Amino acid sequence: MEKNSVVYKAEYIWIDGTEPTARLRSKTRILEDGREATPEGLPIWGFDGSSTNQAPGDNSDCVLKPVAVFPDPIRGGDDVLVLCEVFLVDDTPHPSNTRAPLRAVAERFADQDMWFGIEQEYTFFKDGRPLGFPVGGYPEPQGFYYCGVGADEVFGRDVVEAHLEACIEAGIGISGINAEVMPGQWEFQVGPLGPLAVGDHLWVARWLLYRIAEEFGISATIEPKPAKGDWNGAGCHTNFSTQAMREGYDAIIAACEALGAKAEEMVRAYGHGIEERLTGAHETAPWSEFSYGVSNRGASIRIPWQVAVDKKGYAEDRRPNANMDPYIVARLITDTVCAAAV
Repeated sequence: MEKNSVVYKAEYIWIDGTEPTARLRSKTRILEDGREATPEGLPIWGFDGSSTNQAPGDNSDCVLKPVAVFPDPIRGGDDVLVLCEVFLVDDTPHPSNTRAPLRAVAERFADQDMWFGIEQEYTFFKDGRPLGFPVGGYPEPQGFYYCGVGADEVFGRDVVEAHLEACIEAGIGISGINAEVMPGQWEFQVGPLGPLAVGDHLWVARWLLYRIAEEFGISATIEPKPAKGDWNGAGCHTNFSTQAMREGYDAIIAACEALGAKAEEMVRAYGHGIEERLTGAHETAPWSEFSYGVSNRGASIRIPWQVAVDKKGYAEDRRPNANMDPYIVARLITDTVCAAAV
């Protein structure tokens, strides 16, 4: 890099190998202006996988390969956020790389044009307790906090609004926000987008949430049961449709039946701690049972009432936890629903 050359910052973001729930990592690379800020134009970058639960110390090199680029709404200017897949040095996907197997499934069933809309719930924490919880006690029971307004009903709106604006500026396919039923609990929605894009956008939206909450001295968690007891958990309800579902009701029923046939296999991949959240209470179906129904928030799969009236549209898988990996969930739903339709 020449002295006094014009540069921009690229924040390389990736999903690590932490188990049972992966974490996001990122680091900054300074690049000369003129290098095209696209997945094809940006360089790969090595990193120490022994510090991210992705490699042993005696063979620690891993590789970041850019797959999606977004304007950086925090730094501004020409700076970018670069979402990456993790590869081994032999150019094969790292075992923690869940995007690679989704890529193969998405390509196989591209002709069915699968769409996803994901509802990401999360909870703000400060000083070791959910935002809005009093010291040493509990707030009034949940209920009126949902979509509430006023300082006695909602907590953290300034962070939420800043996150929304950042997502819009970054070109994230965010489609809405709302306060949830517990103090300090919120939701944002991403989609409708294709299988790969919805995962890319959701992971970067999560990164922006954590990064912006830093500025307010608040942490955000996607733990599925952030407050024990008689409080709703946090989910990631996943709405999905194929072209056939958007055109006819029989395809929606067929999709529900196909998901039911693989219910146990799928639910175990829907996020760690699924048994704590899917108990049969708080508008959930028990994790060990499968059901679907119209306008039923206590079912595994909900068919919205308007879809039943129109006889076409989409369905909502209500089982995924807030801490689910969208690449895994999109792969399982796409593979199951689309394979059954072939």
